[in-house]
Parts: sequence; C-alpha cells; structure tokens
Amino acid sequence: MTYRSLFRVFSSDLAIDLGTANTLVYVAGKGIVLNEPSIVAVNRQTGEIVGCGAEAREMLGRTPSNVVAIRPLRDGVIADFKMAERMLNYFIRKAHRRKSLVHPRIVIGVPSETTEVEKRAVLDSTYRAKASEVHLVEQAMVAALGAGLPVTEPSGNMVVDIGGGTTDIAVISLSGIVYSRSLRVAGNQMDDAVMEFVKRKYNLLIGERTAERIKMEIGSAYRLDKPISLEIKGRDLIHGLPKAITLHDEEIREALTDCVGAIVSGIRGALEHTPPELSGDISERGIILTGGGSMLKNLDERIRTETGMPVLMADEPLASVVLGTGKMLEDFKLLRKMAVN
Repeated sequence: MTYRSLFRVFSSDLAIDLGTANTLVYVAGKGIVLNEPSIVAVNRQTGEIVGCGAEAREMLGRTPSNVVAIRPLRDGVIADFKMAERMLNYFIRKAHRRKSLVHPRIVIGVPSETTEVEKRAVLDSTYRAKASEVHLVEQAMVAALGAGLPVTEPSGNMVVDIGGGTTDIAVISLSGIVYSRSLRVAGNQMDDAVMEFVKRKYNLLIGERTAERIKMEIGSAYRLDKPISLEIKGRDLIHGLPKAITLHDEEIREALTDCVGAIVSGIRGALEHTPPELSGDISERGIILTGGGSMLKNLDERIRTETGMPVLMADEPLASVVLGTGKMLEDFKLLRKMAVN
C-alpha cells in the first residue's frame, strides 16, 4: 500500500453536498457514507435538538406544539445560521462515527450565484462545526465532474443540476465555467406548486411530504404514454374533516407548468449565451441532467423538444454533486484551480 492510499484510508477529509432537501457526505477513500434530509427538529422551550436528518423528517407535520422541524437551508443557501451549524456538526460526527476530536478538511458545493455574504455563512457554519479547512466549489462544476464529464478538456459540456432549492445551469470548458446561471426554482418550488394547486382546485390541505409523493409518483413535464392517477388524503378546508381525492397526471403537469417552464427557459438562455464552437460540442454530447429534480418524468423529453438538443441523465443524478466534490478531495491541484473562496 502506497503512502498516498494509506493516507486516504485514515483520512478524515469530507466532501459535503449541503442541499436544501438532502445533505450527502463523502469520506475520502470510503465513498458516500451519509445521505439524509437537511432537517433539524428542535424543542422550542429548551432549544435542545430532538432529531436530525431522517429522524427529523419523520416528524414533519407531526410534532407537538413545543417541537418544531426546521430546514436550515432555503433556496440553496443558509437561512438559519445556528441550526445549519448544529446540523453540520451532527452530520460530521455521524460520518466519523461520533469521534468528537476529528477536525476534517471539508469541500462543499455552493450554487453558482451565491453572494459573498451567503458564502461567508457557509464558511462560518462549517468552521464552527469543527472543520480545520473549508473549500467552496460551484455545484454545477462538481455535478459535471460527478456525472463523468471531461471538464478539463477544451470542449463544451453543459450540465443542469436541479436540486431542492436551486437549479444550476452551466457551460464548462477547460476546468472553467464559460456561462452559469442559478435559478431559485427547483424541487421544493414544485412541491409548493402541487400543494397550492390541490388547495385551490379541491379545497384540500396537504403537507409537503404528500406533495413530494404526488410529484414523484404522477408528476411529469411532458405528456405520458399511459395516464396515471393517485389517491391522496388531506384535510378538507370547508368542513375541516379528513378527505380522500384522486389526482391525475395531467392535473399535476398543469400545476408544474410554471416551474418546468422557468427551468426550460433558463436552459435556452444558457444555449443563447454559449460561444458557437462550444455549442457544436454540446449538440454532439448533449445536455446532462443531474440532481433529484431532474428525475421528474419526461423532463428530458420536454427539454429535448424545446431546445432540439440531445438530453442525457447522469448515471447517479442524486449523488452527482457529492461524487464530484469527492473527486476534488482526492485531487487538491484541481481543487485549488476550481475553489471559489
């Protein structure tokens, strides 16, 4: 075993995809060791953390009045500084099997249009969670790397990373970003659109977990070959009683029209700003989709129809960002070239 591979086995370095919906942690030499929802459940009276990650997600919409489930990130950036720090601390300790003396080097992906203030919030929260060094990289770049695109070559690659809070669109060549755009329209906004649609059309109140299930099971961006439907339960807003209704795929497609339209429009805008030589490369290689939101049924078909470009899904869309960030951990030369802090 070489010194380098021995170092990797005992390394405490982490790559983190700090997402609005989920946080994934990659340990150098081991791969992905943690994939949990970015949620913290807190006792309002004592300030004590009651649950974190998957445990806290189970509590969403089901907590007593003194317990609140909080998402510390909104639209891809930290909205609750203190809770983000505590959540990160929990995930870092869990990734290291509760060893509290570990002070890892950490690489974190951030959305393309993150402001200096937002970057500082991520850095401060991570340092307070006991990191020894923190490096920030653009999510679109690491998503492309994680999807296996040849980002270091002098050719055009286009990646669209649709997460929980943001959609990052980027054209990449020679380890640099030629064009990037971050839209605050992604998976969470789709869930909100479904909740609002069901409330408006059926006077039925549903929670975010039900909305997410509807989106995943019958949501689509383009007409399906076979119609599908789903029975859901919620609270009738008129009578205040539990009620069940059946939803159909065309209704949810209508509910998601604005969200999907904004993403497609962002992709078209990126193609219009791409230099002609790189456009030729993209038309050969295609647009690569990553992130949980890219798994919406027939989204690739809709983008293909509206742009005329080939569209491909990454092999592991949910893990592309953390896998790309993990590659940075193992190549510090590349990290120094791509870090944004």
